[in-house]
Amino acid sequence: MRVVSLVPSLTEAVALTLPGTLVGATDWCSHPAGLDVARVGGSKYPDLERVRALRPDLVLLNVEENRRADADALRAAGVPVRVTYPRTVPGALTELGELLAELGAPAEPDWLRAARRAWAEPPRLAPARRAVVPVWRRPWVVLGADTFAGDVLRRLGVVNAYDEHPERYPRPSLAELRDRSPELVVLPDEPYRFTAEDGPEAFPGVPCALLSGRHLTWYGPSLAEAPALLADQLSRPVRAG
Repeated sequence: MRVVSLVPSLTEAVALTLPGTLVGATDWCSHPAGLDVARVGGSKYPDLERVRALRPDLVLLNVEENRRADADALRAAGVPVRVTYPRTVPGALTELGELLAELGAPAEPDWLRAARRAWAEPPRLAPARRAVVPVWRRPWVVLGADTFAGDVLRRLGVVNAYDEHPERYPRPSLAELRDRSPELVVLPDEPYRFTAEDGPEAFPGVPCALLSGRHLTWYGPSLAEAPALLADQLSRPVRAG
């Protein structure tokens, strides 16, 4: 199999599990360290000519990471694609197992078995905290309903204040976010890179948990360590003002 991955988390999963299978990845595919494959541009705007030139047997995409137009263009050119769309932790674990088996993995890799164990009984905030979860600012964008990251947080004891919103990624004003009176603000470092100096100042007096975006949003080997790491970060919020 010759695989091109346009999804950073799947790049890491395939590279670690089936060395030599991956022949191309995006410029944003940062894991595993030292990955030596052809680069084909960004996730949103890959160079499809470079992708096709690699003669892939399969191209991996994701509904949220990639554009439907690129998936359609690859299919029209006769390139097989696999589009992933996990919205829960169990769904992600199942989809990863199925994908790796289809690519030729003789058994589930150690990291996937470790992830299943880690998420069987993850640590939880006690008591649970009602939170808003911005993923972007200028404009503000937050996690709404039916998202993978939202399910990750729910399993760790975070109650998303926008979980019942009809949109998956609402765009409320900052005033509306503050009016929700959250007990916690969750600020990941991707896709927007929130830091102790960029984010908490918008929510004076409210605890703000700075989280690893990779562990919150990636579905791959990072899932094995995500529960413990994210729970620790959630337990150590910072405050501004």
